[in-house]
Amino acid sequence: MQKGKPSHTALRVATERAAHQFLDHPKVLDDPVALDILGPERAEALRANPKGSETSPISPYLRAFTAVRSRLAEDLLARAMQRGVDQYVVLGAGLDTFALRNPHPPEALQVFEVDFPATQAWKRELMAQAGLSAPGNLTFVPLDFHEQTLAQGLAQAGHDASKPSFFSWLGVVPYLEPEAVMTTLGFIASCPKGSGVVFDYVVTADHLSLGERMILKGIRAVTSASSEPLRSYFDPAALANQLTGLGFGQTRDLDKAAINGLYFACRGDGLGIGGMSHIMVAFK
Repeated sequence: MQKGKPSHTALRVATERAAHQFLDHPKVLDDPVALDILGPERAEALRANPKGSETSPISPYLRAFTAVRSRLAEDLLARAMQRGVDQYVVLGAGLDTFALRNPHPPEALQVFEVDFPATQAWKRELMAQAGLSAPGNLTFVPLDFHEQTLAQGLAQAGHDASKPSFFSWLGVVPYLEPEAVMTTLGFIASCPKGSGVVFDYVVTADHLSLGERMILKGIRAVTSASSEPLRSYFDPAALANQLTGLGFGQTRDLDKAAINGLYFACRGDGLGIGGMSHIMVAFK
């Protein structure tokens, strides 16, 4: 992140999520406010030309991954709530819209959105422009990790550390150093039994085909040019072992085959994800 500036990545992700509403049928993620959160000018441009969001041959794969990771996180949250979890922490929330379309009763779930202060302020401006009000069960947690820890920021926001929480951490881990990733996962592992996390990550090159390595090279060039370079890559088996070492009792790694089998089977349009990123699920 650049101090005082919102995230370019957050806007790109939000645009892909909104484009999914127009371009893909059936929708993996039904998001009625995905367009509004972009702001009036961007929303109108996308409405007029949804195909304009497809800037490269891999755009459909990236769009599919953006949609499915949110869908999976929300499905996992629903299951966690059935086990008694009533706190949901969205790390690096960006322009995430879950809290604005939350299907659960307000009293059943408290949502905490954690993000860099400039990105969060930008999101609130976009919400105001779209006439979107923050629900009463949403708490914004502006957090600069150079000044405060995640534990401190959540405590000040009213998060109850004595109760289990479910964390989603989507589209963030690849932009962090491995040590920072493990520090945050260590904090989540210190939360009460029943807590869990879902996050996506980029696999190491030895798990990719030659074509996928070339695509990843192009993505790295784009993210570096926008001053948000990719910084971490993980081996799935090694990552699962690290999570176990931190104290997570259950882990599940979902690769291309698993995710496409769960959410993209029997589609007429052939939509699905590629193999560069996995989604990891871990519970205490």
